[in-house]
Amino acid sequence: MQADFLDAHARHWDDAERLFAVGRYANADHLYGMAAECGLKRLMMRFGMVINPATGSPTEYKDRNHANNIWARFESYRSGKAEGVDYGLPTPNPFDNWDASDRYAHQSNFNQVSVQVHQAGAAAICELIKKAQREGLLV
Repeated sequence: MQADFLDAHARHWDDAERLFAVGRYANADHLYGMAAECGLKRLMMRFGMVINPATGSPTEYKDRNHANNIWARFESYRSGKAEGVDYGLPTPNPFDNWDASDRYAHQSNFNQVSVQVHQAGAAAICELIKKAQREGLLV
């Protein structure tokens, strides 16, 4: 299937918010990371990330990371681009303690407070996506 980072970003964000609202913190946490990753990758495409036309996936191995590692990678695409000036990310990286493999962890390891950090990080990416859409950088 062809990757569609913008659609995946919106879908993961929406599902994460629904799960968070009913206390399903483990799955919400995973989806907040996926939402952030997908949103950042869509912006990275706009700022020059090369995509394999057959799959829609990044061609560079280091661009095939998840939210915890793609945060810094995003900065390498954004910096030095005139259109990227107003697209900085919050620091520190709210996904430093998030890992895609956490999806295998027992749900008792997740709680509202810890997941809210990742929710806030994903929300920041949502705002950047909306900004890029308003400014015509993303369609």
